[in-house]
Amino acid sequence: MPKRGLFVGRFQPVHNGHIKALEFVFSQVDEVIIGIGSAQASHTLKNPFTTSERMEMLIRALDEAGFKRKYYLIPLPDINFNAIWATYVVSMVPKFDVVFTGNSLVAQLFREKGYEVIVQPMFRKDILSATEIRKRMIEGKPWEELVPKSVAEYIKEIKGVERIRMLATNLEKNEKELQAPIRIPEF
Repeated sequence: MPKRGLFVGRFQPVHNGHIKALEFVFSQVDEVIIGIGSAQASHTLKNPFTTSERMEMLIRALDEAGFKRKYYLIPLPDINFNAIWATYVVSMVPKFDVVFTGNSLVAQLFREKGYEVIVQPMFRKDILSATEIRKRMIEGKPWEELVPKSVAEYIKEIKGVERIRMLATNLEKNEKELQAPIRIPEF
C-alpha cells in the first residue's frame, strides 16, 4: 500500500516556497493530497484567486518542476471552527497516513486526532510568502522571481496583477458610496 501524505495551503498565489515544501513532501511519501484551503474565497485582497485558478497554478508549477509522483488536488472550503477542522478535512479527502505542515495550529489539530505530523522545512519565509508577493504586485515591485515561471505566465494570462491592484484600491467601498441614496434633509 503506497504511503500518502496531506499538505494544505491557500496558494494565493503558488510560489517557490510551496514548490520547495512539496519537493520535501514528495520525497517522503508515494502520493500527496494537496488541499486547497479557503476554497470558497476569491476576489479579495487576501484571497484574490479562485480555486480553479490556484489548481491551474499548481498543475503548471508541478509539471514545470518535473514531479512524477501521484497527487490529488482537493478544494477545502473554510468552516471557521478549529475544534472540528481536522475531522472536517479527513471527511473531505482520500485516506492519508501523514500530515505535512509548517503551521503550528494545523499540526496541533491533526496530532489531537492521532495523525503523524511532519513539520516540513520553510524556505525563505521572509520573501517566499504569498502576502509578500501580493504586496509587491500592488506596489509594482518585482515579484516574478518568487514564483515558478509557469505561474508568473499564468498570472499575467488571467490579469491577476491587475485584479490585485484593483482590489487594493478599495473600489468596492468607493462604488458603494457613489451608489448610496441621496438623503434630503427634513425641515
